[in-house]
Amino acid sequence: MEIRHYKPSDEKDWVRCRALSFLETAYFDNVLREKEHYENPSIELVAVSEGKIVGILDAECDTTENRVCTGKKEKGAMIWHIAVHPDFQRKTIGEKLLKELEKIAAQKQVMYLEAWTRDDQWVRAWYEKNHFKLVSSYLHIFMEGNELPKIEGNKSEMQLVQGWAHYTGENKEAVKEKFKRVHECVCYTKVL
Repeated sequence: MEIRHYKPSDEKDWVRCRALSFLETAYFDNVLREKEHYENPSIELVAVSEGKIVGILDAECDTTENRVCTGKKEKGAMIWHIAVHPDFQRKTIGEKLLKELEKIAAQKQVMYLEAWTRDDQWVRAWYEKNHFKLVSSYLHIFMEGNELPKIEGNKSEMQLVQGWAHYTGENKEAVKEKFKRVHECVCYTKVL
């Protein structure tokens, strides 16, 4: 297996790897049809085995303090995607991608990494095992049908059928009881 920089010709396999990797997570419906491109400098890595992309990692770097990252008053890098193809999980590919990111980030004078994830305990455990610290969280609420707020006006012209919201208040348990699909989105950081 080789860890290398992403190339534009990798896009189709990158999208497939991400889709399959996210399928069994709380991000199962966050489907991309093409790879994201970043406004700021980025570190985009792939893990390749037998000519196939089996792991991905994208991180966007701050050019000034808090341009991309949300937490600290120093230059950071936001991990937007880290994923390993399901057939290759539990083989330390994620750790190898992370180590390569850390090496390149240090050369770019990045002081810390930031990553947001949802409430998959195995994903949280992976971040914690790799020395990330949980620093904050909010709720991501998906609403359908009778869970949706009512819209004023002519109902024949517009009908809300799905929606989502962020909840940053203190009464998280009450919100979790009110809606069927609620994810806790958590922020992890790692000082380099």
